[in-house]
Formats: sequence, C-alpha cells, structure tokens
Amino acid sequence: MFKINYDALGIAASIACAIHCALLPLVMTSLPILGINIINNYWFEFFMILLALFIGIYSLMHGFKKHHHRKLPIFIFTAGISLLFLKQIFHAQQLWFLVPAMLLIITAHYVNYRDCRKAAHCHTDDCNH
Repeated sequence: MFKINYDALGIAASIACAIHCALLPLVMTSLPILGINIINNYWFEFFMILLALFIGIYSLMHGFKKHHHRKLPIFIFTAGISLLFLKQIFHAQQLWFLVPAMLLIITAHYVNYRDCRKAAHCHTDDCNH
C-alpha cells in the first residue's frame, strides 16, 4: 500500500516555496516581455479557482469522512468558493468578493484542521457517526 510521508512532503514543499519566492519576482517581471499576462487573465484565474476548489474538496472531505463528520467547514468553504466565482463574473467589484472569499476559505481550512485535531483518531469506512 502506498503511503505518503507528510514530513518529506513538507520538506519538499518548503524547498519549492523557497525557490518560488526567490524566482517569482524575476519571472513575473519577465512574463509581459514574453507576451504572457497572468494578472487579470480570465483563464489563469479560473484555473486557479478550480485548483483551489479541488484541493479544498479533497482536504475537507478527508477531514469530514475520516475524523470529525462536521459539515460546517464544507459550508464555509462553499461560501468562499462561491464568492471567488462571483469575483470572476463581477470583475469590476472583484475586491469586494476576493477578500471575504479568502477569509472564508482560510477559515474553512482552519476549522477543518481544528476539528480533525479534536477528533484525535481516524474512523474506518464503516463508521456510523
């Protein structure tokens, strides 16, 4: 059975973050020269929202099924993702949607994390509660 070593994943993510932080200013300033615009690019923003959606669904459903069985994080996350999609529709008012969306998504992940830690155990697939 394949099992993820989360410590190794954390180390790899930290290294990737360091490389990202070091190279991002160079890359971001070079992209317009190459004809690539990711700022206010509809398709890039839509892709990032979908990426956040899929990661969030996986993370929250894992916590819900295996640990706490509480729907609150899912409801909070759904509200946040909905605001991100509204941001794309009402682009002129995007900051009014973006800030609460990010706060809701972060809150959903925090509540999920906290509830998973409170549960302090994993349930089996045939869990009844």
